[in-house]
Amino acid sequence: MIPIDRPKLEGSIAVGDDRRRRIGFSEFGSPEGPTVVWLHGTPGARRQIPPEAREYAEERGFRLIGLDRPGVGSSTAHKYSSIADFTTDFQTVLNTLGIDRFSVIGLSGGGPYSLAVSHFLADRVVSTGIVGGVAPINGPDAIQGGAVQFAQHAVPLLNVAGRPIGSLLSTALGFARPIADPAISLYGRFSPEADRELLSRPEFRAMFLDDLLHGGSRRMEAPFADLQLFVRDWGFRISDVDAYIHWWHGDADNIIPFSHGQHMVELLPHAELHHMPSQSHISGLGHSVEILDVLLDAWA
Repeated sequence: MIPIDRPKLEGSIAVGDDRRRRIGFSEFGSPEGPTVVWLHGTPGARRQIPPEAREYAEERGFRLIGLDRPGVGSSTAHKYSSIADFTTDFQTVLNTLGIDRFSVIGLSGGGPYSLAVSHFLADRVVSTGIVGGVAPINGPDAIQGGAVQFAQHAVPLLNVAGRPIGSLLSTALGFARPIADPAISLYGRFSPEADRELLSRPEFRAMFLDDLLHGGSRRMEAPFADLQLFVRDWGFRISDVDAYIHWWHGDADNIIPFSHGQHMVELLPHAELHHMPSQSHISGLGHSVEILDVLLDAWA
């Protein structure tokens, strides 16, 4: 595995009313600059941050923080009643790390959580970016289709066995180091062209391996918890999110259709759709510097 920038600081923060749970984080760049919080996809963990974004944080002088969600990496497993509930833990993390104002990026499954914190912490958010974000498939804001619609059929099983399945996967990943790289190759072989091109770049393969082996291999319950929350009421209406949202979406996305991005931007009161021609689901990560520039310009 080729070397990539390691976190300058990594650990976990006590959250919850009794502070008995933990949320894991990784920090890159300058602690003195503006803060950008990166919320990983599903599946993923705190190190699912592109190498060029890590380097850019150092070069431009901003603070880039990746957060685990409950049940992955260094975070304690926990079931929220809705996506809105994540906001309380997120705010505790901000306060503990001494962060007043922030920008947030949500990749895929991190999109709903980014919308939640942008809505409920509107007085603290400076800018919000979502890349190929998940849309509701139930309720008044719903749109049909995509991988989440398909995964909805598995949710009854996950409600009963999500944690044991996650524990089993965590154990398997602990012994999967020799096959992790071939597994990424196999995923790329069946992905759209733009994703295959991204995964052919050594630095991105190294990033996914780094995130998998240092984050996901410790706990893998979060992806199932995400799916359970995506199909429920999110705890807020999309039309109530008053923050300005920049939404990037590839028109070749085979996981979250481009039409879902268009749908969400139409529902949001203040939003801009950044159309990425010929880009698929994970290939949007290759545009991380462009995305960060847009969000950081809001700090001016």
